[in-house]
Amino acid sequence: MKLNGTHLLLVYADDVNILGDSIHTSEGNTEALVVVSKENGLDVNADKTKYMVTSQDQNVRPNHSIKIDNSSFERVEEFKYLGTTLTNKNSIQDKIKSRLKLGNTCYYSVQNLLSSSLLSKNLKIKIYRTVILSVVLHGCESWSPTFWEEHRLRVFENRVLRKIIWA
Repeated sequence: MKLNGTHLLLVYADDVNILGDSIHTSEGNTEALVVVSKENGLDVNADKTKYMVTSQDQNVRPNHSIKIDNSSFERVEEFKYLGTTLTNKNSIQDKIKSRLKLGNTCYYSVQNLLSSSLLSKNLKIKIYRTVILSVVLHGCESWSPTFWEEHRLRVFENRVLRKIIWA
């Protein structure tokens, strides 16, 4: 749904994400959300609604809260979304480290299958993609990885694929 200019409103089952490149745009998009919600007979719960600014300059109006009508929306530095903790610094290093650790655990739990001479390499790769890779990439929809973080993921994948191919 388009709200203010080219910025979008992403709506999921019970989550709404308002995207904007500035506090001003976020305020406009939030106001549009409140108006559209009222037009459809819905109320936005200000107590359950928070917003976060991800910017290189974290000092821009740090204690600013968005006020629309009689509602005030609190600014937060982090929140949990789709099982992932998002921060205003957009750092996912700890999350990727945790997912890679879980991926290693998963790999070792199916290692007997992946080293079996009874299974074809194609079937082993399918096992990797459906079992191990899904564990590693769980929640990746909310990641914005840096080059180094992508490199760590590639190293993990190459290591597992080498073990599968040479087994």
